Amino acid sequence: MAVNGVVEKLKKLRHERDLSQDDVYIDTDINIARIESGKGNVSVSTIADLCNYYDISLSDFFIGIESK
Repeated sequence: MAVNGVVEKLKKLRHERDLSQDDVYIDTDINIARIESGKGNVSVSTIADLCNYYDISLSDFFIGIESK
């Protein structure tokens, strides 16, 4: 499912940058813990904000995420 792919990609990006969920929250005011746990919906604008934070383009973010 595409939502699971988005969540996994966000986790991967955060781990690759050696950031905690608190780090992301403090820096962006985005509750990444809620998103990563699947308890919160994530909008495209939030994904775009996180992509900017992680220094990755929105189009690159979606590479490899299946849309089933």
